[in-house]
Amino acid sequence: MLEKAATLAADEVLIDLEDAVTPLEKNDATRQQVVDALLGLEWRAGTRAVRVNDASTRWCFRDIAYVVERAAAGLHCIILPKVETAADVHFADRLLSQLELELGGSRRIGLEVQIESPRGLVNIESIAVASDRVETLIFGPGDFAASAGMPQLSVGEAVPEYGGDQWHYVLSRILMTARAFGLQAIDGPYAQIRDPEGFRVVARRSQLLGFDGKWALHPDQIELCNEIFSPAIEDYERAERILDAYAKGTGEGGRGALVFEGEMIDEASRKMAEQVAARGRAAGLGR
Repeated sequence: MLEKAATLAADEVLIDLEDAVTPLEKNDATRQQVVDALLGLEWRAGTRAVRVNDASTRWCFRDIAYVVERAAAGLHCIILPKVETAADVHFADRLLSQLELELGGSRRIGLEVQIESPRGLVNIESIAVASDRVETLIFGPGDFAASAGMPQLSVGEAVPEYGGDQWHYVLSRILMTARAFGLQAIDGPYAQIRDPEGFRVVARRSQLLGFDGKWALHPDQIELCNEIFSPAIEDYERAERILDAYAKGTGEGGRGALVFEGEMIDEASRKMAEQVAARGRAAGLGR
């Protein structure tokens, strides 16, 4: 499984020590498999992360210490699940700081935190600023549904009977907090790996809100993610035309607003076009 993961064309690959490992297997032998994979495989993904057990468990300290002590050179981020208060982040941050001082390495390990409960959502702003290691806020729909008492049996599913998007408030709160503090916002997994259209529906919703990406549980979901979270080519090309027109129209002797393809554009239009163009460039669509 880990050998296959190393070949995937994803932006980030995570190795899971939490839900993917039974309590009886949460031991150093399993942690060593993670170390061996981080150091011994040729990873296609630019970012490698390990999801440890949450800070309330007896395994979290050992997960972080064991993996970082042995494989810091191959690790970019620790994913901290079920974060409910800033104290959870403080714990991981201080442990990482001590390990980095002891090891003397030059790479600083980032933190990605998962919001998976109403308590975590209520405390999300203090969580986001608890450490300058925090890079990403991630939604965890399965544990959140269980914690909130939602009658769901499939992780990340959309429920048509609800009459709307039952995740809209949660996703919006995560996104606005991420943007307020300069962090990435990532939507969580969709467990029905043989249902590409269902994946497309929920991924498109978070993409339209402004999320940066979504977790994929299966290789088939990666291509869908890349498609959905990259701008359509026509949108990217129009964004570039808006930027060109605005730069020309507001240059020396120009005005602060102008008409472009039948629409008034101004500085707000430029900012909107810039973020679409930036995503398109990152996806390799153009300039």
